[in-house]
Amino acid sequence: MQSSTGQAPLFAAHNSDVAQCWAPSRAFAAQPARPQTGTQASAEAATTDSTVPVYNLDNQEVGQYTLPGTIFGVPIRRDILHRVVRWQLARRQQGTHKTKTRAEVSGGGRKPRPQKGQGKARIGTIRAGQMRGGGVIHGPVVRSHEHSLNRKVRRLGMKCALARALDDHLNVLLSSAPRRSVLMVDSGKESSDGGSSLRRAAANLPWVDIIPQEGLNVYSILQRDQLFLTTSALDKVIHQLSQPIKR
Repeated sequence: MQSSTGQAPLFAAHNSDVAQCWAPSRAFAAQPARPQTGTQASAEAATTDSTVPVYNLDNQEVGQYTLPGTIFGVPIRRDILHRVVRWQLARRQQGTHKTKTRAEVSGGGRKPRPQKGQGKARIGTIRAGQMRGGGVIHGPVVRSHEHSLNRKVRRLGMKCALARALDDHLNVLLSSAPRRSVLMVDSGKESSDGGSSLRRAAANLPWVDIIPQEGLNVYSILQRDQLFLTTSALDKVIHQLSQPIKR
């Protein structure tokens, strides 16, 4: 998909709860929200394309961008979003937790007392699990927390996250909050539609995160209040989600 004008860099706003320089048109806040149930109406809405305004860095509308309904019009399924977020966080977890067993703690090289004759319980080492300073029984070990998730589910989760961001833009009114978390997506770290200059400009803004299109994920979209994409990044996202899944 291409915008009606060839100017760059251009940003497609996906939320109206933004700073003053990014405030989108009020016309989109008045549009009815797309149904989020599994009815026939939502199935028909999924095939309807949406049109959003494109703004430059001076908050001037410079064109329109058509969002395909097959990606931005899918019903928002909270169960799919939950599964994808759990899968992402499980992959990110290091899994370096470890406790020492009775074979790894220091000491306990000899039998502390005779087996018989003293009327006490038999014991072979002072580093057994029930002893003070002994090893841990059934403690955590170094392992991977990653679990598998079908590619169809992962792709559907990305579509649901993008559809949720679009619905927030349509339904949320302008807020008086001075700062809200923002996620900005460009084509790459050295691209012409953002790149290093955009990252330097937002380096001292703690509520702004900038990631390339390759790093766009469900968890980052849900974690922020607003989502901004350049037209070049949006073209790549739509192209990627429209391709058949590789087996």
